[in-house]
Amino acid sequence: MIGFLLRKTLYDLWDNMFKIVVLNLGFIACTAIPIFIPSLAGEFFKSAAVEILLIAFGIIACSIYLSAASYALKSISDYGTLSFADFFSGLKTTWPAGLVIGGLIFLLFLILTVVIPFYITMDPPLLGLMLSAVIFWSTMFALLSFQYYFIVYNRLGSNIIKSFRKCMLISLDNTGLSIFLLINNLIVLILSAVFAFMFPGPVGALLYLDEAVRIRLLKYDWLEANPEADRRKIPWDALLIEEREKTGTRSLKNFIFPWKD
Repeated sequence: MIGFLLRKTLYDLWDNMFKIVVLNLGFIACTAIPIFIPSLAGEFFKSAAVEILLIAFGIIACSIYLSAASYALKSISDYGTLSFADFFSGLKTTWPAGLVIGGLIFLLFLILTVVIPFYITMDPPLLGLMLSAVIFWSTMFALLSFQYYFIVYNRLGSNIIKSFRKCMLISLDNTGLSIFLLINNLIVLILSAVFAFMFPGPVGALLYLDEAVRIRLLKYDWLEANPEADRRKIPWDALLIEEREKTGTRSLKNFIFPWKD
């Protein structure tokens, strides 16, 4: 399943490179708000509160942008064509989800930068260390679970509370996959720095998550049809027959020079 996921994502990224780059450019513009504007504002206002508000606004703006991008990326995963009209349509319908997850990400930012350092330095040291450990691992669980949030919200019904609950259930039921996806996307983002985060970038990472969730949902459809089956023995080869036929395979020549075939 992992091998097919990587192959399909690679093909979809390559086939939609220009559109992925354009969407990443929009996201890069959004990141200017939390990264550069607070520093610039600090030169004029000299207020930590203003900087924090601008950071919060920037994180929320980026989250709303990604919620709309996730809505548009579904068509790629579903063997369709990405349309920028889908992005603007998604912006109108998914901004509440982006607003909520943006607020949560800002809260996690405060926890990692303010709360945990405070507890580490508090007296007695052992109590502070224990509280820091609990908060840290709770934050890690949140990251593992809520990496699915945009995709779950757009694919499994636009209900914010239910989407959070489904994210946690998916993460708990697929712990190994969740850790793999988080680490893999962190590596992808680091490597994207070579291309100034234009490709594959955060939008490419989001597409990878969408592909993973869409394929993983085949498991739950199969379990629903076979309630007595062993959950630890999913027949991925059988479940992915149609997917593999649609995706196909490519030689290196066809991958780089498709017009020569």
